[in-house]
Amino acid sequence: MKHPVFFFAFLFLFSSANLAAQVGGPPKYPTQRKPIPYTPLREADVMWSKRVWRTLDLREKFNHPLYYPETRINERRSLFDVLKDALLEKPPRLTAFANPALDDEFKVPMTPSEIEALFVQWDSTNQTEDPSNPGTYILAPLKRELNSPDVKQYWIKEDWFLDKQRSVMDVRILGLCPLKDKVSETGEVLGVTPLFWIYFPEARPIFAQSPVFNPKNNTDWLSLDDVFWHRQFHSYIHKESNVYDRTINSYYTGLDVLLESERIKEEITNKEHDLWHF
Repeated sequence: MKHPVFFFAFLFLFSSANLAAQVGGPPKYPTQRKPIPYTPLREADVMWSKRVWRTLDLREKFNHPLYYPETRINERRSLFDVLKDALLEKPPRLTAFANPALDDEFKVPMTPSEIEALFVQWDSTNQTEDPSNPGTYILAPLKRELNSPDVKQYWIKEDWFLDKQRSVMDVRILGLCPLKDKVSETGEVLGVTPLFWIYFPEARPIFAQSPVFNPKNNTDWLSLDDVFWHRQFHSYIHKESNVYDRTINSYYTGLDVLLESERIKEEITNKEHDLWHF
């Protein structure tokens, strides 16, 4: 054989394809997965804590596994579609809380009719030309459904704390809020509108059963819960707990907003470093 390397390469590829055909392709995601339990924590062991609110922008490349696919691909769904499906089930598997812009304390649950009206709306002002009478227009209510591409950002509410029992800095995500693009009639994006808050611990069992694309290894499944548990996402702090209950962009503008966000992030990091300073 003049080219033994090519022969063995061909043999390997043929064997791999044959094995995949025998086993039915890549392994399926285990839908009965459960979330990793939190480490037990006593209130007396929390020696320092800070509450922050983050903005998670799905337009960043690192966050694309949470945005795609825009439409379901086999078992994979976007983060928004996972929330939407769970809320529209009969009965709902999740609880959505209203007044998202003013109240993120999970006090006002939305009713099933309010949830349905949020995802499916009818435009009663839409007009269309009458086919039997050209030149005249009649009202034709248009169904507008809220879909995954309409949501490109999320707010995350979380607590950072020092656990003196384990001598570590830890974090607990408390809530998740999808933000809908606010679009003008010309298609220009004018801002975002908060839709609802989800209590994150309630959503974790659902997230653990929702697969996410793993770009590094297609046979090693990741879940939505894995992404948040291992913090495999990019975000920035837009608010910290303060006496005025104000966001960073209410007292800073431009580049100073990002600098203040980094200052708060560094303060949290330094607290953990100071724990080991002698």
